[in-house]
Amino acid sequence: MENQLGLILKLLLLSALLSVLIKYAGPSLLIPATASNALIIVLLPIALVAIALLWRFQAQKQN
Repeated sequence: MENQLGLILKLLLLSALLSVLIKYAGPSLLIPATASNALIIVLLPIALVAIALLWRFQAQKQN
């Protein structure tokens, strides 16, 4: 039970930190509002998760 609570607290802290970074440091980034930048921002997390899951699947398949 403590392990699950610790994980939830870590995720909550990481989420809060990310929110603060987006709110205060995000506007200082000069990223032009183009269609290609929007696609990259939307599709990059999906691609990273897919790569991570494939990597994990390959590792489990070898064991």
